[in-house]
Amino acid sequence: MTDSVHTTTAWARFWERGGWWRAIVLAAAYIVLYNVFSLAFIPLAEHVAEGSAAAILVGYILPLIVGGALLVGFALSLGWLGPLFARQRITGHGWMWIAVIAVLAFNILHLFTIDYAAIGFEVVATWLLAGLFIGFAEELLTRGLVIRLLRNAGYREITVALVSSAVFAGLHASNLLTGQTLFATAFQLVYTFAFGLCMYLALRVTGNLIWPILLHASTDPTIFLSSAHSVDSPLTAIAGLGNFAVIAAALALVWFIRDDRRTELEAPAHMR
Repeated sequence: MTDSVHTTTAWARFWERGGWWRAIVLAAAYIVLYNVFSLAFIPLAEHVAEGSAAAILVGYILPLIVGGALLVGFALSLGWLGPLFARQRITGHGWMWIAVIAVLAFNILHLFTIDYAAIGFEVVATWLLAGLFIGFAEELLTRGLVIRLLRNAGYREITVALVSSAVFAGLHASNLLTGQTLFATAFQLVYTFAFGLCMYLALRVTGNLIWPILLHASTDPTIFLSSAHSVDSPLTAIAGLGNFAVIAAALALVWFIRDDRRTELEAPAHMR
């Protein structure tokens, strides 16, 4: 038995077997559908001012609502949604809080470096709302569904951490299609891989998917707002080191990840 709803459909049996390639298929399907639905909102985008709250709503929130709904529907079709948000059966260790602190500390610093007067309350509030949808969709996919697929296949936790983080980083390669430079995208892939490792550790140490979602939700909007609308102060320079701090923390902590599966999880679905 697993902690999912028992079913004998071919659809469920296919996904219950898990594996790295199924995780990639799922992530690829999501990013394709997300970008397709984003195109559907282009006519609306033509009628809103660039950088406005309405532009954020049309460009980010609406596509993410659709993407998130698809992920929820997928999880429900397998009976996984409840278990994904239940208490994690693989526990964490105290040192994993370092990853949480590294991310959260710089998110807080970014909040103090934003020029709120210049950007306006509506834009800030809308970006924070967008962050919630970003965190929900990307964490449900990578720290929820992808990790479930990898664990179902019986991989060791170091493999789960590395592969789920690589899948998360790979999602951002599509930014090349938006005109982002190759250099900027390459650095983003390094950062998002490291950030993914930190979110994996956050999942382990907090024991529930909701906390990586909220931590992620506080990251994207604060980084963007601080970068695009920063005040001139020494604190801004310190906050600007956040990406490098996250990379350093992840690369240092990944060596301490150990396999805790043997006493925590039941046999993978394909081994029963």
